[in-house]
Amino acid sequence: MKEKEPFMKEAIRLSEEKMLAGFGGPFGAIVVRGEEIIARGYNNVLSSNDPTAHAEVDAIRKACQALDTYQLQDCELYTSCEPCPMCLGAIYWARLKKVYYGNTRQDAAAIGFDDNFIYDEITIPIDKRHIPMQQLLPQEAKTAFKAWQEKENKQNY
Repeated sequence: MKEKEPFMKEAIRLSEEKMLAGFGGPFGAIVVRGEEIIARGYNNVLSSNDPTAHAEVDAIRKACQALDTYQLQDCELYTSCEPCPMCLGAIYWARLKKVYYGNTRQDAAAIGFDDNFIYDEITIPIDKRHIPMQQLLPQEAKTAFKAWQEKENKQNY
């Protein structure tokens, strides 16, 4: 495991450096393939006015661009904190093979980054969630799904 420590130290370094520079919260992440760092990401929610600009998402986007792919199945992610639900979704969509993290989500909650309400919301029926959700124009929406289903040259992912 000692060979993994330099990668985690880099994610931690990014988390502090970019937070102190005012980009956003204290979160950093790197994508590694083999022994090579493919991409570095950091939280830049404040500097970009983008609530989705989390470290893991930033690193995944940059790695996909660098490798010209949308899947990172031969890569690992090192992140300074256990991923939030949004980042966890991105990790699964990117098909990363392993994730290493420093702080836990409980550590993050202790400094004001409490994602537990989102984890909880996922398990609540749609009609009981805090943000109202209502289906609208389902038949019209299905036309794009039908076109996808019938598309002969589609690439499943």
